Amino acid sequence: MATIKSYTDLSQSKKLAEILPLESADMYYFTIIRDYPYSQGKIKTIAKIMDGSFSSDYDTPCWSLAALLGVIPKHINEDNTLRIDINENSFAIWYDEIGCGVNNDLPDITMESAIDACYEMIKSLHELNLL
Repeated sequence: MATIKSYTDLSQSKKLAEILPLESADMYYFTIIRDYPYSQGKIKTIAKIMDGSFSSDYDTPCWSLAALLGVIPKHINEDNTLRIDINENSFAIWYDEIGCGVNNDLPDITMESAIDACYEMIKSLHELNLL
């Protein structure tokens, strides 16, 4: 069965924050710094749904599957259409060229997790200057 992941993990979120507009995130990692004498300055990070209290100084935006799909272009150059295939073991995302099938010049990604596949697609499209 495919891995179920609700949102990007912290390392993915930090990378996407460099690529995507922060307004496209629908969640964030809220950082709590406990600086009491007995806590030894421990830092705890938890994911929260956006509620208007995002602070870019301490918090890291993160993206749900819906938010990630919202930033991936549905078409590239009008001839390439985004395709998604979900089965029990994987999530595939790629572009079909109208009348020709899979476009081998564009990313074709299959992973267990939909979040991970979309993350990789966004990174790849960014590298190709297609976002």
